[in-house]
Amino acid sequence: MKYRRLGNSGLEVSEIGLGTNSFGKRANESTSIRIMEEALDNGINFIDTANIYAGTESERIIGQALAGKRQHVVLATKAGLVRGEGPNQRGSSRYHLQQELEGSLKRLNTDYIDLYQIHTFDPNTPLEETLRTLDDMVRAGKVRYIGASNYAAWELMKALGISELKGLNRFVSLQVSYSLADRTPEQEMVPLCLDQGVGIIPYFPLAGGILSGKYSLSDKIPEHSRADKDPSFNRFINERTLTLADQVSKLAAEHGHTPSSLSLAWLMSQSVVSTVIVGATRPEQLRENLRSLEIELNTGLVEALGNLSQRSRYSEPFATYRLS
Repeated sequence: MKYRRLGNSGLEVSEIGLGTNSFGKRANESTSIRIMEEALDNGINFIDTANIYAGTESERIIGQALAGKRQHVVLATKAGLVRGEGPNQRGSSRYHLQQELEGSLKRLNTDYIDLYQIHTFDPNTPLEETLRTLDDMVRAGKVRYIGASNYAAWELMKALGISELKGLNRFVSLQVSYSLADRTPEQEMVPLCLDQGVGIIPYFPLAGGILSGKYSLSDKIPEHSRADKDPSFNRFINERTLTLADQVSKLAAEHGHTPSSLSLAWLMSQSVVSTVIVGATRPEQLRENLRSLEIELNTGLVEALGNLSQRSRYSEPFATYRLS
């Protein structure tokens, strides 16, 4: 496993990170723990979760799986999306974030979070309130680094400016949908992050599995797939994404790769990317995705992938999660 710095921080994270959105949902507890063991055995040290994944089950399972191993991982979680119907059960106010941090610490069975991320921009809370709250968490030793997710470029830049002006800890990373099926971050976010030393952590690196080639233009949805377990995911499956997946699959076959590993290798070739979050519902799936680490992309292959995916650079973002 190779490791990269998370943005301009001194923190080293594995090129492949483990996404745990499926834990407690599409992967039961025992399978989730086996996936965690597989990840750690293969040198993955970046584990990403959130307070809302599987209704907090993801965090609880991770806390169990890391018993006695906590010091070996970079543990990342998030808060800010809707947790309930109450007026203070969403967003990035001091009230909500402090409450959610304590809940995450308890479920994860730890007394600190390595990377605490704001899950989405909160238009109803002043950024300075959010940033001061995060700064207090770092100073209290409960959080080591802070990151953002689903921010627009202007929102991220405003946050970085406030942190610099007020002498507060600044975001070291940004989670955003980024893949061959969604290159929209390259318009504004990638140049901004390169300039400001913020590491990008792509989510949906395989467009939710579409780039793996498991879906086709037929109406049949593969059993146990994300679209099968979560019907709302079907909104992402359309002619554009399926055509791209088919083209990537053919190109990968020509070079002796799987479409998944080739797609992940392309993302890791982007200098702004610190770690690529890869989810799994079984250990074998994780092992397959780790094959991407063995691929060395030549100029011709990079150019071919760029040409195939050019349309996704100027289309609508594949996914983004915002507070209404």
